[in-house]
Amino acid sequence: MEQPRPVTVETGAGAPGWDRAQVMLPVFAVIALLGGLFPSFSLSANLLVVLVGGVMCWLGLAGRLGRRPAPTRLRRGALAWLVPVLTLALVELYTFSRKDPAHPTLSLLADPVLDGYLARAACYFVWLAGFWGLVRR
Repeated sequence: MEQPRPVTVETGAGAPGWDRAQVMLPVFAVIALLGGLFPSFSLSANLLVVLVGGVMCWLGLAGRLGRRPAPTRLRRGALAWLVPVLTLALVELYTFSRKDPAHPTLSLLADPVLDGYLARAACYFVWLAGFWGLVRR
């Protein structure tokens, strides 16, 4: 049985120290708390998402971050996650295409939950942390 390799971060001589989790997670918490103040899909919320996402894309594409090595192949558990993700994506696409009020989309069903500040801030934080993980690959 093949042993999983430990996750290591490739660092060069010019690799910054600020891209560690101990630094970035508190920064993401502050951004999420700020983003939670904005109503869903408002201009200010969209500008925050575009600005933060653009900065992360730029950092990832510019090669200014320590990189985590990509796995050589996916684990068996990763394949199991594809089934619910694809199912939810197909349900969302189907209900969006029908535009039937009797069958709302999943995003419309999530709106009452996201009306609260804490839920919106938590979703911002999860989005930031997840996107940061993708940028570092």
